[in-house]
Amino acid sequence: MGISEDLKQTKFNSPTSKAVVNIIFTGNWMMQQTHELLKPYGLTPQQYNVLRILRGQQNNPITVLGITERMMDKMSNASRLVDKLLEKKLVIRRECPQDRRAVDVMILPAGLSLLEDIDHVQLAWEKNFAGISTDKMDQLNEILDEIRNVFTNN
Repeated sequence: MGISEDLKQTKFNSPTSKAVVNIIFTGNWMMQQTHELLKPYGLTPQQYNVLRILRGQQNNPITVLGITERMMDKMSNASRLVDKLLEKKLVIRRECPQDRRAVDVMILPAGLSLLEDIDHVQLAWEKNFAGISTDKMDQLNEILDEIRNVFTNN
């Protein structure tokens, strides 16, 4: 189905207006899919994002501020998310040796193991996109980057 059918709306002010609505609708749809994928693991998409950031650090600590800078959802409270992951025993938090006011965070083996489990489910879910060519996916990524760059460069 297309966005017109999904929203039962046949008229848009312009192709740009339709694209904006489509991006927002699709982003919300993708977030709902992500919620469903992560539900069995007891994680929110934001917690999952933090774990992936920590895994990307390859056993190097990162401050909560560093996590915040890398978050996909800029409205997330990284400190609260780290607290939740700490309760789940997926991360550790310690005072930063270089700045005692800052807190370093590292992923624990349990967090890495959980991410490995989710990786398998994520890869299987991504197979739903197999009918879309790599060229089209590259083009989509370029367009989405271009849209964000228009606002970043203004």
